[in-house]
Amino acid sequence: MAEFSGIVDPDVKTPEEQARRLRRAKKAALAAFLGGALEYYDFFVYATAASLVFSKIFFPSGNPTIALISSFATFGVAYVARPFGAVFFGHLGDRIGRKNTLVLTLVLMGASTFLIGALPDFHAAGYIAPVLLVVLRLMQGLSAGAETAGASALTMEESPVGRRAFFPSFSMSGISTGIVLASLVFLPVASMSEADRLLWGWRIPFWSSIVVLVVAYLVRRSLEEPEVFEEKAEHNDLVKLPVAEMFRTHTPQFLQVALMSFETVTNTFMQSFGLAYAVSVGVPASTMLWVSVVGNVVAIATQPLAAFLSDRFGRKPLFISGIIGSAILIFIYFSSISTQNVPLIFLTSTLITAGTYAMSNAIYPAWFAELFNVRVRYSGMAIGLQIGILCAGFTPLLGTALVGGTPANWGPAAWIVAGSSVLALIGAIWGRETFRTPIHELGNKVRGSK
Repeated sequence: MAEFSGIVDPDVKTPEEQARRLRRAKKAALAAFLGGALEYYDFFVYATAASLVFSKIFFPSGNPTIALISSFATFGVAYVARPFGAVFFGHLGDRIGRKNTLVLTLVLMGASTFLIGALPDFHAAGYIAPVLLVVLRLMQGLSAGAETAGASALTMEESPVGRRAFFPSFSMSGISTGIVLASLVFLPVASMSEADRLLWGWRIPFWSSIVVLVVAYLVRRSLEEPEVFEEKAEHNDLVKLPVAEMFRTHTPQFLQVALMSFETVTNTFMQSFGLAYAVSVGVPASTMLWVSVVGNVVAIATQPLAAFLSDRFGRKPLFISGIIGSAILIFIYFSSISTQNVPLIFLTSTLITAGTYAMSNAIYPAWFAELFNVRVRYSGMAIGLQIGILCAGFTPLLGTALVGGTPANWGPAAWIVAGSSVLALIGAIWGRETFRTPIHELGNKVRGSK
């Protein structure tokens, strides 16, 4: 029998079977990594463009603060679409399988991003330009609503017991990689003259996503369905309406995931509002892009480490420690930006991104998926995760409105993150520990489950 960290996997009885399971887990982790890289490359290329460019080219000239709020509103509309994507693709993932659904979400995200780079600006098309921008942003949101949940569920189901957090965490390392790529590709754009940047330079990052799309598509097409899902399909034990079944049998688990999903506010707020706020107080955009690069490069390594530790010591201790740490450090982060203390900005951003936030972020792909039965896992995780992410999408707009263009008024921004962390803490305390539960027993001890 295979054994990791003192946990015996009864389904793995030979070294050959153990090796086969590891190969499948590694392949699933690679596919999740590439999918996460594409998703967040696309999303944070948009976030960066919304902070630096879109307010100047897709909206009428006038009050810069209003234009920036409008730009962040287009950033936020994708988060409105995400729950609908979670419901639709979650249903497909629990009915027809994880693999084909994930191929669909990947192609939708890549095509939407590429087309954004081809849009006319307000000067050329008038109000048609922001309308088309919103439509494509909604398509991004539909895709993103199910990408992370599906990749996490598939990878967790393919992982050996005792490594169920480690392999899914590579989807989060992929996300960090996507943010790094998005920041790096915008560095030369940020150094252009404003005229060139607004005319054509901003389009390059959107068109560049095609490279990641092609590689991720080829890897994802070669995946197999997880055996635990195939067993349900072969025994005709799938449900016709997974979303309805999930709400009927897994209401507490759904609420726990919804609360814990507020941990995502930290990263979204730092990557979007943090950039715009720093530029408004005099910190160069290129400096903040490098801040993002450094933190996320380190996080690529620290997130698997945090997941490795959660496979040994449990999901709760790492997750709870991470969100408490982020809630404290965010005050130092915004204070350092307001005083233009660049070394402290680098330090606090890295401590959050690669430290405290990495601790909670690396664990949720496994923990959220483990809370649900296989028949409703994709739907439950996807929809629950979107609750906090939906709110996260509009926090940059809220932060901009509350700070009101006053550099010293950074307090509301920090409290938005801290308040979100408190909600995540409540969900984590409420949720049950799952790291030692065999995969066939996950989600079974709830009313109505099989």
